[in-house]
Amino acid sequence: MDDIDFQEEDFKSRRSGATIRRIAGLLRPYRKRTAFFLLLISIVAFQDAVFTYLSKLMLDEGVFAGNVNRFAFLTAIYVGIALVQAGMVFGFIYLAGVMGERVQYDLRRRMFDHLQELSFSYFDRTPVGWIMARVTSDSGKISSVVTWGLIDLTWAVLNILVSLGFMIAINPVLGLVICGVMPIMIAVSVRFQSRIFEQYRKVRKLNSKLTARHNENISGVRVVKALGREERNLEEFGAQADEMFAASYKAARISALFLPVIQIIGSLAFAAVVVYAGAGRGPGWISLGGIQAFLSYLAFMFWPIQQMARVWAGLQSSLASAERVFSLLDTEPAIRDRPDAVAAPHLKSEIAFDKVDFHYERGKPVFEGFSLAVAPGATVALVGQTGSGKSTIINLIARFYEPTGGVIAFGGVDYTRFTCRSIQSRIGIVLQTPHLFSGTIRENIRYGRLEAADAEIEAAARLSRADEFIRRLPKGYDEEAGENGSLLSTGQKQLVCLARAVLSDPDVFIMDEATSAIDTETERLIQEGEEAIFRGRTCLIIAHRLSTIRRADRIIVLEGGKIVESGTHDELIAARGKYYALYTKSFELEEERQLV
Repeated sequence: MDDIDFQEEDFKSRRSGATIRRIAGLLRPYRKRTAFFLLLISIVAFQDAVFTYLSKLMLDEGVFAGNVNRFAFLTAIYVGIALVQAGMVFGFIYLAGVMGERVQYDLRRRMFDHLQELSFSYFDRTPVGWIMARVTSDSGKISSVVTWGLIDLTWAVLNILVSLGFMIAINPVLGLVICGVMPIMIAVSVRFQSRIFEQYRKVRKLNSKLTARHNENISGVRVVKALGREERNLEEFGAQADEMFAASYKAARISALFLPVIQIIGSLAFAAVVVYAGAGRGPGWISLGGIQAFLSYLAFMFWPIQQMARVWAGLQSSLASAERVFSLLDTEPAIRDRPDAVAAPHLKSEIAFDKVDFHYERGKPVFEGFSLAVAPGATVALVGQTGSGKSTIINLIARFYEPTGGVIAFGGVDYTRFTCRSIQSRIGIVLQTPHLFSGTIRENIRYGRLEAADAEIEAAARLSRADEFIRRLPKGYDEEAGENGSLLSTGQKQLVCLARAVLSDPDVFIMDEATSAIDTETERLIQEGEEAIFRGRTCLIIAHRLSTIRRADRIIVLEGGKIVESGTHDELIAARGKYYALYTKSFELEEERQLV
């Protein structure tokens, strides 16, 4: 659980402008809708200002002048504009909702597609919870800032500009007085914005850790309960939750302080207008309707600024989320196809490691100058203690990782000349820990070859010896597997995974300790099908139970990333070396297990 403290990128530079531009770029596919949306909201903001000016005219030219007809005419205009505005408000809110959903869909689709391209090394160092927080909550926050944040900011800017324009038209001197207040408000807003932004960066980072902690506890709930870790995990979670609460509380406190400061500045501006207008400068200086309109415009202008405390808080939180989403999208895959890469025609030729160097972590080499040749159609078993390099050979052949030095070749051709997808599509892998997806057994077998017919699926299941148990299920091939195959036993899941690999009709077949966690009956079924499954294919087997590899054409014993022995089972037993010691120990453990 302690390794959950994933060190993500620390966003310290002031990049909010660049981030905002990238967020705005998400609207590029919807330029016409965005333009229409901005047009509608601009007209609505102008109509709000017109309402106030009409109120001034109704007072000055209607009520105070005693002109009933003029008052009725202005009232009719007021009502007409209000009806038109109602339709426009519906229009821009509807457009905002549609654009928000489309942006969120596009963003989540981009992230999902990008995650498919990233290399295994990215998932090795990145917690699932961190990724899930980006795809779910952070993408939602970006969607909200694109829609409601855009509405609030556009409305605020237009209200300020239009209100200033009408105030200057009513009384230029008083209008310029208000213009003098604006730089103060802008300076205060920028100062608070910077502090709020930095705090929300911290909140989003802590949220990532908290989400990762949730994911670790849920996915590992059986281990947690088996080891009695509930109280300890609760303490660790509580410490992280407290840290996030403290950061969120500080962000909320800064946001809350922003509003009163703006209100004080606004109140002083109101007082200045009233005093200045009350001083008077002769007839026509400003009418009562003008004073009322002026104060209304002042409220129109300061109200959005006061609301900026809420808007800024949401915006800064969204910007902090956007930084992390764009960080994920900007992550380059460690393995990329060369520009001149072509699809591999087949992998039915020799697989060769030529002086290969490789490390997962810099300074901790797994292989140095490692060489190995696997003949086409041969069945080769890899054995050795944990950490000897067995699974690394598999990972390199499947190009989940690439060597840091040397060459891996298929048929004498450097495999980086082939596209990664064409290599992996011709390799069938059955892992030690079987993984199934939610859906039926039929859908899980078909997963790697969607165009396969039902007859082909059933043939693959018969070949892998899965057909017998599947037909005993109430719904047969249409039985639900459950999340990660939770409705099936470990042995049944492994047989389904084997059928899935068989259906893909690979040139190279890999069994990565596929029988180590299953019962002896399932192991027997798999061994019965191996002869037909392996026929005509190059096969590599990593075996925990050495009794399962006696029929391999060649057995390679690894130790510390080097080949220490190589030969058939009989040859290695006769040599009484490393393999003999491993086999004898494995046989003794097998006997002990059977006695238990």
